[in-house]
Amino acid sequence: MLRNYFLTAWRNLGHNKASAFINIIGLAMSITCSLLIFMFVSYHYSFDGFHPDKDRIYRVFTEFNDETVFYSTGAPSPLGKAFRTDFTYAEKTARIVSYNNAIMSLPQENGTPKFKEEPGIAFTESSFFDIFNFPLVLGSKKNILAAPNEAVVTERIAAKYFGSAQNAIGKTIRFDNKVNFTVTGVLKDLPSNSDTKTEIFVSYNNLRQQNPFTGSDSSWGGVYGGSRCYLLLRPTATLAQVNQALNLTVKKYYKGKDLDVWKFKILPLDQVHFNDTFEGSIDRKYLWALISIGIFLVITACLNFINLATAQALHRSKEIGIRKVMGSLGGQLFWQFMAETAVVTFIAAMVACCLTLIAIPYLNQLLDIDMKGQLLGNPRLLLFLSLLSLVIIFLAGSYPSLVMARFQPAVSLKGKLTERHIGGFSLRRVLVVTQFAISQMLIIGVIVIAGQLRYSTTSDLGFNKETIVMLPVPVPDRAKMSTLQQGLKAIPGIEKLSFCLHAPASLGGNVTGLRFDNRPEEEHWSTNALDVDNEYLSTFGLKLLAGRNFFPSDTAREFVVNETFLKKMNVSNPRDVIGKNLSLGDGSRKGPIVGVVKDFYTNSFHTEIAPICLMPNYYNYINCAVKIKSGTLRQTLAAAAHKWNEVFPEFVYSYEFMDDRIAKFYKQDTVILKLVEVFSLIAVFIGCLGLYGLVSFMAVRRTKEIGIRKLLGAGLQQILWLFGKEFSLLLIIAFVVAAPVAWFVMSRYLEDYKYRIHMGPGVFVLAILSTFIVAMLTVGYRAIRSALANPVKSLRSQ
Repeated sequence: MLRNYFLTAWRNLGHNKASAFINIIGLAMSITCSLLIFMFVSYHYSFDGFHPDKDRIYRVFTEFNDETVFYSTGAPSPLGKAFRTDFTYAEKTARIVSYNNAIMSLPQENGTPKFKEEPGIAFTESSFFDIFNFPLVLGSKKNILAAPNEAVVTERIAAKYFGSAQNAIGKTIRFDNKVNFTVTGVLKDLPSNSDTKTEIFVSYNNLRQQNPFTGSDSSWGGVYGGSRCYLLLRPTATLAQVNQALNLTVKKYYKGKDLDVWKFKILPLDQVHFNDTFEGSIDRKYLWALISIGIFLVITACLNFINLATAQALHRSKEIGIRKVMGSLGGQLFWQFMAETAVVTFIAAMVACCLTLIAIPYLNQLLDIDMKGQLLGNPRLLLFLSLLSLVIIFLAGSYPSLVMARFQPAVSLKGKLTERHIGGFSLRRVLVVTQFAISQMLIIGVIVIAGQLRYSTTSDLGFNKETIVMLPVPVPDRAKMSTLQQGLKAIPGIEKLSFCLHAPASLGGNVTGLRFDNRPEEEHWSTNALDVDNEYLSTFGLKLLAGRNFFPSDTAREFVVNETFLKKMNVSNPRDVIGKNLSLGDGSRKGPIVGVVKDFYTNSFHTEIAPICLMPNYYNYINCAVKIKSGTLRQTLAAAAHKWNEVFPEFVYSYEFMDDRIAKFYKQDTVILKLVEVFSLIAVFIGCLGLYGLVSFMAVRRTKEIGIRKLLGAGLQQILWLFGKEFSLLLIIAFVVAAPVAWFVMSRYLEDYKYRIHMGPGVFVLAILSTFIVAMLTVGYRAIRSALANPVKSLRSQ
């Protein structure tokens, strides 16, 4: 019986090639998108899931409760040791301090090769490898990083530096041209779905040589974002106990106002990847948005199938009548038509698998991820594909099968079936409206996200970012910086340059407390202390509102603040703060405020402008901002590279444009925009396939009517309107449904931005116009073919 069902289904598909092709393409596109979305979501949910004790691993973070609450991804470096000593709630406690863009060299090799490792280097306690599952290929886990000046590297780094893992053991690597480490172990390459990206781990005992403050066990007064503390809690430990222990830690090691300001909390490992506050890779709500889009695409393709199947039911009425007269039962006819749906879905699934395999490399490149392109070797993906196919068969096939199985044989054989018997054209109206409502919601989403990104990257940021290149300053050597400055200024293509800690808008920062005008207590808010030289304002085009720039100096003696700093002080007139004394942090940096600059954006548009305090301090200059004359970019960069290499021959040269640095703020939004753009185009394409099929059905059903109208003098315009008026009304209804839903969803999206665009009428007008244009092109092509047909042949064929 089953064999007969599928043989008959195959023959029927051969008789209706056009509709079968439309259904297969539509379903294949939707299944492909669903597979890619499933793989993308699974990829992100798999992060750090390979650690055996992942449910008991937590990361400590810092919460500051001043005038506003803000967070640091890190924890003070003494915290891990104190928690390990004072409490027994953790089986293991590990401290790890990471530094990105590490300069590594090989002093034992010929020519001392140099490498710049963007993921950096991590000063790591040995217990880190007891908490996390990063197995050793070579070396002893028992003694890993136990002694000073030891290092372990991944297989990739070992092969890159020494040719193989075996050759790496016992070799010396040098960090930052200062500290030598002996490779005592080689780790298996880190999985791509790990948030740990560092591939060079060195002994925590050497941290003091890199940073005496961070390496100290008494440095409770500051937090470096790269200083992390991980806990492997005991199975019996509760979160309430750990939180209480962290509160007791604050009471033991802090005093005065700091008792209320400092808080330590823990974040489960499975939330790290999704927490945007703590540098997570992607927000869960974006993944749910993609899942919703995948569901919409499947629904759109199923609606196409239902539309075309019910439209064709009239053509199959005599077949159904004969089958019933010959003794076929309604249930048998139902399963016959379901078998046809299953065949179409199976073919579409096979096509989708091929399309998915083709698309994965491009998607990996587009999104800068590493999803594995395996289908047969992925049981979860095969299970998802099987379940998805069953759902599609049920959704797409059940209604048309029920309708056709219920045809009365007498009415069917007489050819008196009408659209009323198959649900009427009103049903297909509802389906078309649903399809295009989904398409228009996606189009509105694309317009809003693209508009916000355009606004974020093209708005006036309060500083000049055009043709500014950031060069690294590897070491705080005053003589070398002076030599580099003189060499760069001699290059004709360079207009201005400035040494600084960071650019005006940066992910980095140095948040610290302050005391204003010799007040007895610190303010209940913090400022971002930005170390810059006296050329900073002119290089970036910052505008002074009052006072002057500070005089050239190597250390902080004078300060320049921004407007937000004044707002925090409840000062309205910038002149009122000129000459007032300011003390930062522990009081080691103090002096008068000599200038006030107009506000500039200090981070992405997701966050508010922070209070800024500019001051000189050459020891913290890690960047050199160079403004290049337009039209001289290539030759100027080449000359700058030559000068830089003369001054820092032992380091690796690199540079970054300010535009690229700012674009990193919106990396997550850019990824989502690319995906929504692709899926929106596919949704519109699937909708147009169905629309073309329906118009073709209408043209066949109304061939005689069109012929008569043409004989009576109807022109091309009237015939086109005969097709267009129906679908124009449906598109308007779809827009009425889609607009409020899209407005609500995109309003929630824009709430993530402190500075955002306004969703005006233009967004919705553009959405409906674009849908109209595409739909009218689809309808118009088939309608013109019918309108230009010879009416004599049309009437004769009837």
